[in-house]
Amino acid sequence: MGANRRGRGRAWPWVLVVVLMAAIAVGVWYVRRPTGPPSAPSSQVVQEMTYTCPMHPQIRQPRPGNCPICGMKLVPAEPGTTTTVGEKPTSEIPGQGVIEVDPRRQQLIGVVTVPVTKRRLDRAVRTVGDVTIDESRTYDVHTKVDGWVERLYTNQTGKMVRKGQPMLTIYSPDLVSTQQEYLVALRSQQRLANSPFPEVKKSGDSLLAATRERLRLWDIPDSEIRRLETTGEAKKTLTIYAPASGYIMEKMVTEGRMVAPAMTLLRLADLSRIWVEASVYEYEMPTVQVGQRAKLTLQAHPGTAFWGRVNYVYPTVESMTRAVKARIEFANPGLQLKPGMYGDVEIMVPTADQLSVPAQAVMDTGTRTVVFVKQGEGVFVPREVTVGPRAGGYYPVLRGLQEGELVVSSPSFLLDSESKLRAAAEGAMAGMTDEGKAKAAEPAAPGAGAHAGHGGR
Repeated sequence: MGANRRGRGRAWPWVLVVVLMAAIAVGVWYVRRPTGPPSAPSSQVVQEMTYTCPMHPQIRQPRPGNCPICGMKLVPAEPGTTTTVGEKPTSEIPGQGVIEVDPRRQQLIGVVTVPVTKRRLDRAVRTVGDVTIDESRTYDVHTKVDGWVERLYTNQTGKMVRKGQPMLTIYSPDLVSTQQEYLVALRSQQRLANSPFPEVKKSGDSLLAATRERLRLWDIPDSEIRRLETTGEAKKTLTIYAPASGYIMEKMVTEGRMVAPAMTLLRLADLSRIWVEASVYEYEMPTVQVGQRAKLTLQAHPGTAFWGRVNYVYPTVESMTRAVKARIEFANPGLQLKPGMYGDVEIMVPTADQLSVPAQAVMDTGTRTVVFVKQGEGVFVPREVTVGPRAGGYYPVLRGLQEGELVVSSPSFLLDSESKLRAAAEGAMAGMTDEGKAKAAEPAAPGAGAHAGHGGR
């Protein structure tokens, strides 16, 4: 009996331990019991996926294996990372899929997003042009009498002359005889001035006036006519003066050559203002208007920009180049612009404020224009857009985007490649059987896994 009391005494502490542990378990359950309403099934948070692909973080699997997209070895996911299971955005562009990039990877590859905003886009029509002479500032030197060039004062092409400067003298028998007729008419008019018969006096005045008018039509100045009246001596030569200031562009006469009124003796050009004829393609023709500013750059003057304005757009299209000529007028005080030069032209086309995105955000695939729109944290959806002609560093958005949406401006080409790869992988996975998908998720052999991991790095 004493032995039984000793046995019960040794068992009593174990009973206390069991009771104490049961009480602790009940307390823990009470503290951790759910108190709020159940979460919506469409936004269920899954924390069971523990293996992911370093290059494709959207791949999550409960056990080791290889990435079904790139074949890299899956690695343990970082503690605390979760992914949301529910409705995800889809791509409407064939051959491109929605991509997900975690914040750490976004920072590594330098993902930059910008909002779609309205801005004033002054686009430039870029083309080339030829420097030419202003046709309205060219002057031809002619003679109105037949004769021979007795002296040529300006015997060099390219020489600068001033308005009123003597150019050449011409010996003309017709001019000499007309001067002599004028002297005869002058003496006759003086004799008949005191005639008592008005008809006789009037005839003398009419003959003198007709001869004076003939001299004037031959460009004989009034000062020369007064000299003839004063001295009574007829000059055998006629001096021709420069009609305007400019450079001698062409010289078609030499001393001693016979000339006639139908001949052009010299051609002058005022180069203080010049023209540039720029070729504008048909699709840009509606944007080019008279009065727009234009910039000209030349290889002869690197770093220097010349500014002018469009003063005329030709009404016809050149059949060979399918382009329209736009004429731009430039001031040329230092004669830096010389006819025959060839340069780059930018015609500034002002526009109103409109939605725009940076040029580097737009991917032109050849068949469509695509941008990547940010939808949620780390989710980028390819979207087809319609843009207008580029203006500086931006494209105007005509359709496909709304103001305030975020688009990726850099590096768009990486996301584009990733999107196409994702779409191809999803297409391949969709065609696989369940057995194939399970096999793709199985851990690779040690050698194969190490090789795949090394290749991924």
